[in-house]
Amino acid sequence: MPVVDVAAFVGGYPYRHLKDPSAEWLIRQMDRLGIERAWVAYLPALLHRDPAASTPELLELIKHHRDRLQPVPTIHPGLPRWEEDLNDAVALGAPAVRVHPRYLGLDPVGGEMRVLAAAAGAAGMPLLLAVRLEDPRQLHPLDPAGELPGAAIRGLIRSDPQLKLIVSHAERAIIEEVHWGLTPQESSRILWDIAWVWGPPEDHLALLIETMGVERFVLGTGMPLRIPDTPFARLDLLNLSAQDREKILSKNLETW
Repeated sequence: MPVVDVAAFVGGYPYRHLKDPSAEWLIRQMDRLGIERAWVAYLPALLHRDPAASTPELLELIKHHRDRLQPVPTIHPGLPRWEEDLNDAVALGAPAVRVHPRYLGLDPVGGEMRVLAAAAGAAGMPLLLAVRLEDPRQLHPLDPAGELPGAAIRGLIRSDPQLKLIVSHAERAIIEEVHWGLTPQESSRILWDIAWVWGPPEDHLALLIETMGVERFVLGTGMPLRIPDTPFARLDLLNLSAQDREKILSKNLETW
């Protein structure tokens, strides 16, 4: 099955220089690592008043690689007509939509987010959330967003029985906090990428797979903000069967 990265970006980052945030660079890294497809969002949308207005720019950047780069629009559920943005994402065939409540000044589990959760659930559109984008020690002084708390993730998944979440850049503590605070049915509607889960010598990833099951995890690289080789190195250092490795790299996402 084709390897799929659920957490990639194109475009410049507001808080630091990226040497080459282009779709072509992304494709070169994917070829080098054996990634067949990537879900791609537009980084500058983080600070746009209306992030959905930048979706045409995202599509323009990836237009020559649509067979491998799948657009993930970013939307703002606190703005008028955001429902149209969600419908546009569905019509586009997007695999998910991103929302960054901390950057939008929204309560992560407030009214706007709950309404979005219900609409996305009804449309069969997963929401992609990021706990963080950078190490807190590296944040620019003007970046006040902070991290998405586990309580918000639990609250959202409980707010609608049809909602599905993909949570990116979460570490072991948040993953465990959320997973063990939910029912099995609720936790089955969340996938976690492995972009921020430590491997050896801490063996956080091995422990999570052992206690939660390999089916809960997918590949996310975070490139170009993060080194894309890292999650592959973590998998290489685990004593995983070929079948379990394939689940993380592709099969879990396809089954889910």
